[in-house]
Amino acid sequence: MTAHHINSLPEDAAQALLVGRVWRPAPVDGPAVVAVRAGRLVDITRHAITVADLFERDSASLLAIVRDAEGEDLGDVDGLIAAALDGKAGPGGLRLLAPCDVQAIKAAGVTFAVSLLERVIEEQAKGDPARAADLRGELQATIGGNLADIEPGSDAAMRLKDDLIQRGLWSQYMEVGIGPDAEVFTKSQPMSAVGHGAAVGLHPTSNWNNPEPEVVLAVNSRAEVVGATLGNDVNLRDIEGRSALLLGKAKDNNASCSIGPFIRLFDANYTIDTLRQCELGMLIEGVDDGFELSGSSRMREISRDPLDLVRQTCGAHHQYPDGFMLFLGTMFSPIKDRDAAGGGFTHHLGDRVSISTPSLGTLVNTVQRSDAIEPWTFGVRALYGNLARRGLLPAS
Repeated sequence: MTAHHINSLPEDAAQALLVGRVWRPAPVDGPAVVAVRAGRLVDITRHAITVADLFERDSASLLAIVRDAEGEDLGDVDGLIAAALDGKAGPGGLRLLAPCDVQAIKAAGVTFAVSLLERVIEEQAKGDPARAADLRGELQATIGGNLADIEPGSDAAMRLKDDLIQRGLWSQYMEVGIGPDAEVFTKSQPMSAVGHGAAVGLHPTSNWNNPEPEVVLAVNSRAEVVGATLGNDVNLRDIEGRSALLLGKAKDNNASCSIGPFIRLFDANYTIDTLRQCELGMLIEGVDDGFELSGSSRMREISRDPLDLVRQTCGAHHQYPDGFMLFLGTMFSPIKDRDAAGGGFTHHLGDRVSISTPSLGTLVNTVQRSDAIEPWTFGVRALYGNLARRGLLPAS
């Protein structure tokens, strides 16, 4: 099944409360906050000038605005989605954007046992994919069966840590994988994420890389999780594998973060428990070689609960006054050989990546180099300048 045959919206879209952003052409010439209602896009910017502002409302007010508040009908959502997948503007010149705006974009790493093993392999291989297959077999034979059921920070985890140190197998990735403290890093900058249908970017020096399909939480300044969406935490295995201190270069580049298509709000039909039980599917389709790779990631196998990851991100130790988006990590590390036996997987330019789960829909992106994608120019200052010109900023 290709992404063309997968619904970009949730399977129960008729009852889902969906929030997103679109770019409106002149005379607006700027972004709008939208709700999806009965297959239509409704501009609700007059009620909240940013998605971050909308999420600061109390729960009842937030749900009421998205469900019922008066707004401008911008047309059919399916037409916009179809245009986005073709890399074009939709009806009326609309373009689909990432559904977040001024929120910080954070990510939790090494939250699944499988991804933990792959991070250790990257580190031990020093960025060389040719060494990965042998290292994978050695590590799986030694520790693979010990990790999946280990609770991070527990007495059992600390005993395993001591054992691994004795065997010379300890790693900084093991520390955040089974130790008490989660890895939480800044994935990307506010306003820099790309949305459904856009190209994601690979740093031009990377030759070993992969997508990372993840659930992304939308969290307000009070550390309340208001909803969730899908994300691709694009991963450069060779760069991070050379040194964990290159994490910023490996993770934060032009268009290296995609989020969307829409944020689904928590309500009676969709809760944190729904999210805890969801399964993510991913499909990679190569346009130049006909390559296909599919896999799945089950949230119930995550080693740290999503709400624990929120607590480790935000609290008395760190506040986020504009809220934040939090990638929850992935268990999907593609290792299928593509270009050479034992060489594992790496992207080709033009690859099409589809990330899906029935309750959130499907996020689709193509792959290009970060220096060949349109530069990112519309940041926070540009946003507020645009809102001021439109007369949408409240009087001081």
